[in-house]
Amino acid sequence: MHEQEFDVLVRGEGCVGRALALALSAQGLRVALLGRDETARDEDLRTYALNAASVALLRELRVWDALPPDAVSPVYEMQVQGDQAAGQLGFSAWQQGVGELAHIVDAAALEQQLAAALRFAPHVKRVTAPVPAGLEALCEGRDSAARAALGVRFERHGYAQTAIAARLVASEAHQGVARQWFRAPDVLALLPFERPEPQRSYGLVWSLPRERAEELLAAGPAEFESALLQATGGAVGPLALAGGRAAWPLAHARADRVSGPGWVLLGDAAHQVHPLAGQGLNLGFADVATLVRVLREREAWRPLGDERLLRRFARERAVPNWAMGELTDGLLRVFASEAPGLRELRNRGMGLLNHLPPVKRWLTGRALGA
Repeated sequence: MHEQEFDVLVRGEGCVGRALALALSAQGLRVALLGRDETARDEDLRTYALNAASVALLRELRVWDALPPDAVSPVYEMQVQGDQAAGQLGFSAWQQGVGELAHIVDAAALEQQLAAALRFAPHVKRVTAPVPAGLEALCEGRDSAARAALGVRFERHGYAQTAIAARLVASEAHQGVARQWFRAPDVLALLPFERPEPQRSYGLVWSLPRERAEELLAAGPAEFESALLQATGGAVGPLALAGGRAAWPLAHARADRVSGPGWVLLGDAAHQVHPLAGQGLNLGFADVATLVRVLREREAWRPLGDERLLRRFARERAVPNWAMGELTDGLLRVFASEAPGLRELRNRGMGLLNHLPPVKRWLTGRALGA
């Protein structure tokens, strides 16, 4: 056997790492996948909001159409509410001229289907330790040890906030409408879903100051549901917990470099954004699609780990990843402030934007193809 058995070593078995391994295998590249197969882990309460570009990637990988029907829910409309009556903003698929604004996907189902597809990928082999390869792709997430070993600085700004995820059941049908509340000091999103009750379920993502989040995590179901009812103003009626609650700390982070000779960073190993726009995994999948295309279009004589080749990927992803990070960070800072003047300004701004269809279409288009 020759010294280098693999073309690419993919570090990380999350959605980004698995999607990259599948896509590179489809090119005929020999891929080593390093990570822990966590498909069978405990209850996963997360849901992902995937845009059209992410869906297209998963469809190309023959993963999307294999997902269980109740693991995917289309979003036809999004209603955003500020902390004053004037702060209202609405987006619809009809106004955008698309079938849906996004799809809400069960995180566990997506990971399971990616793992199932990998079992049939002819050029992918799971490994338990690093192996020599022409290119090393780091998809290990925000706490990547391999990134630190390369000397890459991961500049992280903590928000002193915690995100709470849960599954909820409402008394009324969601009709494919996602709802979000922007205010000081929290951001709450209800994502229409089909599990556990078709047409009446939501995925909750609630970002709160750390101390308040700890109180709600320790609260009993009745107390938590009462807090939800107050926070949503009863917009969708009473909401009942359907299972446990999960939580994680929130931060804005960015690597100072995403490529070098023989290595590249993708997904949360390269950037971390606040979940208020639901774009974290979309950015990771966009990283995958870009890297796969750059490698496919390389000159025949150029090796996979060529530093100049990988700079093409870095340059192409720099602006989209930076822009989404700055957008989410800026929105959070504006809406986290309790200054009366700023509160009035941000709510009036939302109301003004709601009456500017061309601007709304532009913003929605950016999110659909982020």
